Amino acid sequence: ASFLGFSSINREVTGGVKTPWSRLKKFWFVLTPDSLDYYNNNEKSSKRVGSLVLTSLCSVIWPSKQSYKETGYWNVTVYGRKHCFRLYTEHLNEAVHWVCAIQKVIDSKAPLETPTQLLIKDIEENYSNSDCVEQIYKLNPILRYTKSPLYAPLLPFSYGSQEHSAHEVKGYTALRDEAVRMFSSLQQMESERDPVPLMQGVLQTCLDLRPLRDEVYCQVIKQTTEPPEPGSTEDLRYWQLLTCMSCTYRPSPAVLRFLQTHLHRTCRVFPSTETEKYAAFIGASLEKTRQRRCVPSCEEISVLLKRQELPCMIHYPGAGACKMLITSHTTAEEVSDELMEKLNLAASRNVFALYEQNSHYEQALSKASVIADTLTCKDKGFESRWRLYFKLYCFINTDDVPRDSLEYAFLFEQAHEAVIRGHIPITEDTLQSLAALRLQFLNGDFSPHAPFPRLEELFPVYILHSRVLSSSKPPIMARRSCTSFQKGIFSKALPTGLWNNSLEKQKAEESQKFKGRMKEESANMMSAIVDKWKVLQSMLRSDVMTTYLSIVQQWPGYGSTLEGETVQPGGGRARRYNPAEGGRDGTTRQREGETVQPGRGRARRYNPAEGGRDGTTRQREGETVQPGRGRARRYNPAEGGRDGTTRQREGETVQPGRGRARRYNPAEGGRDGTTRQREGETVQPGRGRARRYNPAEGGRDGTTRQREARRYNPAEGGRDGTTRQREGETVQPGRGRARRYNPAEGGRDV
Repeated sequence: ASFLGFSSINREVTGGVKTPWSRLKKFWFVLTPDSLDYYNNNEKSSKRVGSLVLTSLCSVIWPSKQSYKETGYWNVTVYGRKHCFRLYTEHLNEAVHWVCAIQKVIDSKAPLETPTQLLIKDIEENYSNSDCVEQIYKLNPILRYTKSPLYAPLLPFSYGSQEHSAHEVKGYTALRDEAVRMFSSLQQMESERDPVPLMQGVLQTCLDLRPLRDEVYCQVIKQTTEPPEPGSTEDLRYWQLLTCMSCTYRPSPAVLRFLQTHLHRTCRVFPSTETEKYAAFIGASLEKTRQRRCVPSCEEISVLLKRQELPCMIHYPGAGACKMLITSHTTAEEVSDELMEKLNLAASRNVFALYEQNSHYEQALSKASVIADTLTCKDKGFESRWRLYFKLYCFINTDDVPRDSLEYAFLFEQAHEAVIRGHIPITEDTLQSLAALRLQFLNGDFSPHAPFPRLEELFPVYILHSRVLSSSKPPIMARRSCTSFQKGIFSKALPTGLWNNSLEKQKAEESQKFKGRMKEESANMMSAIVDKWKVLQSMLRSDVMTTYLSIVQQWPGYGSTLEGETVQPGGGRARRYNPAEGGRDGTTRQREGETVQPGRGRARRYNPAEGGRDGTTRQREGETVQPGRGRARRYNPAEGGRDGTTRQREGETVQPGRGRARRYNPAEGGRDGTTRQREGETVQPGRGRARRYNPAEGGRDGTTRQREARRYNPAEGGRDGTTRQREGETVQPGRGRARRYNPAEGGRDV
């Protein structure tokens, strides 16, 4: 036999059970093309102590840093059919070398096939010969129903648990163990009075562990093949589970062909029975099944057990609703098409879509979304008051819509929704007029006995909230820092309960004041709306709709976006954009009179009347601002500012440098890296700090300075790096200190 090599490595005494490190023993391991053997020493005459046969189902786990931190050893785990070797070494290179070598041997082995896989191939090859197929079923009990437990999976699974490490948080063990446990759950389902929860658990496990899906399909096929009592309650339990599985996920192609063969055989052997009806339903479902995101709900499973359709309520604008029957495969596109036919909207040029909506959130469903998935996911969510909503998705042609059609009513209702949610920026007086039109539409002419809807259904109440908050003092939470300071001072002087009661009392008082102000503002607003409602006497509903839409359509952005909002998905949380106020999200926002471009940071609305902060380029009359890497600020020509831009006004010259650029005032000195020149001075920039040169005094900078008044005294020496010359002297610059050269005495210069 050829050997990879010898290595001295430690091994745990018992496979699969963690033991104290004092019980580690040292062995000499040898890796052959077929097995992993270990000896007591490296002598040729040494007897082999043990061996682990390597097949394609074996697996090896890479060493983990966590294990090294805990034990001081690098751990290599090798899983076999019956044994598990845990090998320990002090060197990482040695551990990696062994892992790669063992994995190479495993990869060289031919894939192993279980007896069930071989029999499935035989049935597929002899599908046209029914007698041969029946003989295969008769001679192989592993293909037929059994009451005995299953000790090994029907399909091959790698030894070890590394296949589903991502699902360990849910408590799953090795796939082989989960497959055996799953068969026990199936047998338990036979005697359950209510099998729905157990079926849902099986579906959830298969949805989490994809490799188990084919295994469970084979197990259910086995239990529905030649049962002791065909058509009994115990037998139908398996057919009902198979029905739910066929509506949740499809098996692999090989198992799918085996399942279809089983269904055809069942229909042939048990015609006109309940079993035959389930088999036909499953066969039809497999042709339409899409991958589900969620397991079917208990309500959906209960419907599937009876092979029925699931009722679903679809709402549309105008407080209307339509009840529909859907299957586990119905998509949002199919529901939209059916609704357009029912509501006579098929000839419309506008685009309609199905939404999931609640009081705070709405999102259009994609065409391929499975409605049953949406129903199930919303049942599990925290928000219970949600609904499926059918409405206009894209406004293509709103001018040619007939005034007496349902589509025109959709336009009116969606325009009102946009107004109530604050998506359309209009004045408060116009909002009151629209609210009066809405009252005229709902109740007709004014009457003191007419039912009044809530103000929230007529007017965007966030305007009143903002008004009350702006006029009142900050709430108690805004003064938390001061409260915390006082609490720290008096924490030992006052009882804790007394202090907390005081804070709660103050909060309650402020809340009560806020509610009182809101009631007052709401009453005033409703009074103003009613006054305008009285003016609309004898106005017809059709005229109300036309007038309302004509006012809303005056906004230039009407119909350009979805209900006046733009939300694009990003990495973070998408929030609704309200044109009437500033918001934060990762979207591009634009309304009349503003220009905002998205940046990496927080996008804010640009008000031309004031300066703002964002990563955009802003320009108005009399200003020039260019974006830099830092914070862009509005440039006011009347004062100096800080940014990375080039600013120029009459009488000044400023060029940007790497540091902070400041406005140059000719009347005073400043600091920046610019070139400054005024009458009577010459300054050139250097690497150091540039200072203004005053002719009346000397200064220090890295510049060349020259003026007529710089007096040179031959009686004393001076220091600078310049060349000085006047009548009767000669000075040459050098690298060191330049001194005056006196012909009458010796001096030092270059």
